Amino acid sequence: MHTLMKSKWRTFVWGGIKTQRSERLCSSLSCTQQPKPVQTILQELCSVVSSTIGGLDELESSLNKLTVPLTSSLVTQVIDSCKHEAPTRRLLRFFLWSRKSLNCSLEDEDYNHSIRVFSEKNDHTAMDILISDLQKEGRVMDTHTFSVVAETLVKLGRENEALGIFKNLEDYRCPQDRVTVTAIVSSLCAKGHARRAEGVMWHHKDKISGGEQCIYRNLLCGWTEQENVKEARRIIKEMKSAGFMPDLFCYNTFLRCVCERNLKRNPSGLVPEALNVMMEMRSYNISPTSISYNILLSCLGRTRRVKESCRILETMKKSGCSPDWASYYLVARVLYLTGRYGKGNKIVDEMIGEGLIPDRKFYYDLIGILCGAERVNYALDLFERMKRTSLGGYGPVYDVLIPKLCKGGDFEKGRELWNEAGGMGVALRCSNDVLDPSITEVFKPTAKLEKVSPVDSNTTKKRTQVASNTEKAKRKNKKKKTSAWT
Repeated sequence: MHTLMKSKWRTFVWGGIKTQRSERLCSSLSCTQQPKPVQTILQELCSVVSSTIGGLDELESSLNKLTVPLTSSLVTQVIDSCKHEAPTRRLLRFFLWSRKSLNCSLEDEDYNHSIRVFSEKNDHTAMDILISDLQKEGRVMDTHTFSVVAETLVKLGRENEALGIFKNLEDYRCPQDRVTVTAIVSSLCAKGHARRAEGVMWHHKDKISGGEQCIYRNLLCGWTEQENVKEARRIIKEMKSAGFMPDLFCYNTFLRCVCERNLKRNPSGLVPEALNVMMEMRSYNISPTSISYNILLSCLGRTRRVKESCRILETMKKSGCSPDWASYYLVARVLYLTGRYGKGNKIVDEMIGEGLIPDRKFYYDLIGILCGAERVNYALDLFERMKRTSLGGYGPVYDVLIPKLCKGGDFEKGRELWNEAGGMGVALRCSNDVLDPSITEVFKPTAKLEKVSPVDSNTTKKRTQVASNTEKAKRKNKKKKTSAWT
């Protein structure tokens, strides 16, 4: 009896111990199976959305298989993370799937953010779908979103659609205030629709109080895009009459309008009319800056007016306006393009002597011009000047010069530059095959034929014709004489 009670007691104790162990094990397992962190969920969603395998239906089925807790903030994070990798159609499908999965618990800001992303990607269809859904659901479009949408639509040539949204902003619960009026005017003027922008301004003049100067600036830019000097001058006069004094930006914009118009219609009037504008600026105590002169120098360079470019550079120095590296670049460029390589080098040396450190583009562009003109020696000299300034970024120059030298037959100099780049640790994109004479085809210029002027060719033709006519006359006379003797 005692033995039986002991065995029962032992069984009871061991059973309790096993139960406690199993409970502890279950509790420990439940502690280890914690919910996934947000970063892991974000990575899983981004990998599915950014995948290039399968179409849109496969994307939605893959999203349905995921067992992740979805939130409105997570939707915005996924679209932000994938906007540079995934196509906009996949982003749109993900957003629409999220809306169904969350049972319309997306916030207004999520809609606005997605619309801005699709606007930046210039996807009109995606924009149109979300804007339509936003309107149907009675959500709020904020002013920043409208500004981005208006700019994108005008850029895509859909200015009527942009104006339509602006006129019906009440349907999107967005106010027609100074911000939205300025946004639509700025968008229209950026693409030269100044007349329509001016109509918007006059129609909503009571809503732009405090932002008139910004509106006038945009209108001035809009007429400048059309190169309409008359209307641009009218805007400046209206600014003055309204009590807003045009500043340096306004006069530089007007100067660009004058120069661009003269470049196409009256190149000889470039310098005098530009100087008249600068004289007007000084009369209002606005000193022209290097930006003002660079606008003129740029147009002079495009029409290859070398003497005027050099004179304007000297005028800058005499008037107390120090040229910047862009000024020297514009003058050196036109000198190189017109074959005045020595003068171009002097301009570059003068710039370096002034202590100006240009951007790398300065050397990239000028070296490219010299190589295109088959003046590799001048390009090498300019490259040496670049290296002395320790600008860095020499890789693109080596990639241009080495093949150019080798194709010109100077493999020794090409090999020297290759080794020099390797010693400096510069990564080159050009292949070392260009250094092999058996692979690289050397350019052999054909013999130049003597050019004959049209005047000389006409005179030679006349002389040969006279000579042939004289010979024919002699033959006829001989035939007549022989026929008379017979």
